[in-house]
This record gives sequence, C-alpha cells and structure tokens, in this order.
Amino acid sequence: MAIARGGEVTIRDLSKSFSLGGRQLAVLRSLNLDIRSGECLVIVGASGSGKTTLLRILAGLERADGGAVAIDGREIEGVGEERAVIFQEPRLLPWLTVLGNVAFGLEVRGVSKAEAEKRARFYIALVGLAEFADAYPRQLSGGMAQRVGIARALTVQPEILLLDEPLGALDAMTKISMQEELARIWNEENVTMVVVTHDLEEAIYLADRVLILPKEKGGAERLIDVDLPRPRDRSESRFVRYREELLREFGLH
Repeated sequence: MAIARGGEVTIRDLSKSFSLGGRQLAVLRSLNLDIRSGECLVIVGASGSGKTTLLRILAGLERADGGAVAIDGREIEGVGEERAVIFQEPRLLPWLTVLGNVAFGLEVRGVSKAEAEKRARFYIALVGLAEFADAYPRQLSGGMAQRVGIARALTVQPEILLLDEPLGALDAMTKISMQEELARIWNEENVTMVVVTHDLEEAIYLADRVLILPKEKGGAERLIDVDLPRPRDRSESRFVRYREELLREFGLH
C-alpha cells in the first residue's frame, strides 16, 4: 500500500522561547534545515535543547515565535492531514478494540466503516498484530500497544510521520525489536520520518541523518550523515564509530 509521496520539509530562521521565572529561555534559535522527502531524520540533544518543541512545531501543535516551516513548498498553519504524530504513550481508546482504534482516525474523517476497517486491517498486519485485531488495549503489552499506535498513524497515509520518544517506555529487548520494525515499516511505506530520541544507538540505527541540537546559548546545531547500509548491524565497526562520535558530542566518551 506504499505510494510515492511528497513530505519535503523546509525550516527557515525558526525560533522559539519560553518564559521561565520571569525571563525568556530560548530553546530554538534561527534554525535552518531541509528534510528530504522520504528520509529518516533523527533529532538528539540534551534535555532542554528543544527536541520535542521542534517536533511539536512541525506537527502544528506549537507555534514558533519567528521563522517558517513549509511542507512541499506550502507554509504550515496548525495540524494537517499530511502529518501524523506518535507519542511515547500510544494513548489508545480503552473501549475500542485494536481494529477500532486503528480505524478510528479514518472514520472521523468520513471514510466509510467498511473501507476504514479494510485499511486498518492492512496496517495492523503490517505491524504484526493481525491475530490481535479484536483485542482490547488492556490485553496488550507495551510493545504491542505502541505497534497499534504506529498502525493508527500509518492508516491515514501521512506524508510525514513524527515520533516523540516512541520507544522510550519499552524494555531493552522490546525496544530493539521495535527499532527493527520501525526501520522496516519506514522502508516499506516510503514516508518521511522525523524521530526524537535520547537513545544514541537508536538514532544511528534509524537515521539517514542525525540532527544534534545544542543546549548552550549561541551553540550551533550539527548534522551527521549516517552512511551505513540497511538493515544495519549494530556490531559493525562503522556503526560503532558513529556511536562513539555521538557520545563525544555529549562528552560521554
């Protein structure tokens, strides 16, 4: 069901500040960035560097103080159907089954129940949960619930998938499995993917490029191209070198 899409993002002179204790705290300062259609960009940075703020601005959930964000040449104004967001908590509706949760976004957009369920079943199968379509959220593990959230986002067939620490609450083994699933789904669905994470190994495993946001006032963001074949081998020497490079960026190596 993958189709050729747009999803090219242009960010120009983007700034955002918050008021804290009577003073203005700048978290984004004149950020300029081009996100290519179909790429996976992963955003990392210390706490308070503006990772989630940037993602929320891209989603249309937060307004910037200055600058502009455009998708395929059109400046965004609030939320849009070309974007879907996946949060750390999947926020499933407890009274609906897996099928009901995944189909819900289509039904509220006016898609017929039959068509919504048909598309929902496709994406439920894509994330490996076909046999759990009639289960309720309380019957799912954390990893399974997050898969439902991913299927729900993909069902509306967005051009851009925005993920805010989507695997942060999972145990180590489930997280590795879900990273592999995300990489596979991104490849199959031909979608632009922007991921916020604190996990540096996850960043290297998923990303075409890693955006490092500075925490220091006046610091400059940095982009790292991750030139590794897919699927990626975490033990391969170049993978290890990229991980060490990111660790050095944060003074951890």
